Amino acid sequence: MSLPLWPAPTATAPVSATVALPGSKSVTNRALLLAALADGPGVVRQALRSRDADLMVQALRALGAELAEDGPDYRVTPGPVRGGARIDVGLAGTVMRFVPPMAALADGEVFFDGDPQARKRPMGQLLHALRSLGAHVDNDALPFTVRGPIQGGEVTIDASASSQLVSGLLLTAARFDKGVTIRHDGPPVPSMPHIAMTVQMLRAAGVEVDDSTPDVWRVEPGPIAARDLVVEPDLSNAAPFLAAAMIAGGTVTIPGWPQATTQPGDALRDLLTRMGATVSLDERGLTLTGTGEIEGIDADLRDEAELTPTIAALAALARSESRIRGVAHIRGHETDRIKALATEINRLGGDAEETGDGLVIRPRPLHGGVFHSYDDHRMATAGAVIGLRVPGVEVENIATTSKTLPEFARMWAEMLGD
Repeated sequence: MSLPLWPAPTATAPVSATVALPGSKSVTNRALLLAALADGPGVVRQALRSRDADLMVQALRALGAELAEDGPDYRVTPGPVRGGARIDVGLAGTVMRFVPPMAALADGEVFFDGDPQARKRPMGQLLHALRSLGAHVDNDALPFTVRGPIQGGEVTIDASASSQLVSGLLLTAARFDKGVTIRHDGPPVPSMPHIAMTVQMLRAAGVEVDDSTPDVWRVEPGPIAARDLVVEPDLSNAAPFLAAAMIAGGTVTIPGWPQATTQPGDALRDLLTRMGATVSLDERGLTLTGTGEIEGIDADLRDEAELTPTIAALAALARSESRIRGVAHIRGHETDRIKALATEINRLGGDAEETGDGLVIRPRPLHGGVFHSYDDHRMATAGAVIGLRVPGVEVENIATTSKTLPEFARMWAEMLGD
């Protein structure tokens, strides 16, 4: 079935825009799950509304929590975790990896399935861990069924495929009778800032977490405090908008950018400065000014791998060679992002080479054509970024951005003054 093509707008003048971003998907889905496990009602304010967040809301409701919409907020009332639910994870890593440990607290079986591509994403280590901690799981990948009771205790996993494998266990562990001690044994865990985010949010909810030993995390059993939490803007979703100012020249401001955060997207400040932008952070938010000239970069994005598609798109328009390292694990994201980026950049006449853990991208004039999204929201926005400079780029299925940024096309047009 052919998917609709979106003519990516080409920038005809420098941009001058303020782009208000919705809440962080990573924070929203952690906050909603913790609220559903808490010892009383709580509020998650400025929560993201997107496909990933909606799937989390549906999953938590199916497991017995009440989540009432109140404008941009959710008022969450926990309930006993109940079995008999069928959970659609879609293509959301946070749902497929954060919810099964909670489901192991249920009084019956909970069935999980998702999009076809979700069945290829790494899950085996998490499901092995749940078995080791006392739960019954009938498969090593989607679809699967989880049944408690789960006791907790000690478990060793290889989390080199995704930091979510650790976060998923940590988020529910305080509700396990024995808590949990997780030991990682394998290549380095990617996206460590996301684990730091999980630990910070657990501690803010009164959970005792010990992460003083590298690659070991201990959560003590105990209550999870109800909270009134405000979700930060999604800094990773700022990447294409900030990139626009670099490509077209001009200025883009992202209001509400936190002075301190565990979001990996905060690395954009350093990365885009190295690629030629001027970046400042003050009470108005983060402001980036670009000249239209982009410098190549040699960057290890292991901890910020979600930024790879935007950085690769900028690299395809840079005036010197770029090398992206440390992101082998993104072959297991919504699609094989390394292969997809190389394929689509080269399809437009570029010179992108896959390496074992990333990409080498060399300057070469690009031309128009179809930029396939692979049902991957960050691939779609990467195509939009390239289209700012290259006339005739058509992005396949721009609607896939609804995963984390449902209004992307409208926001993109408004930024450009269209």
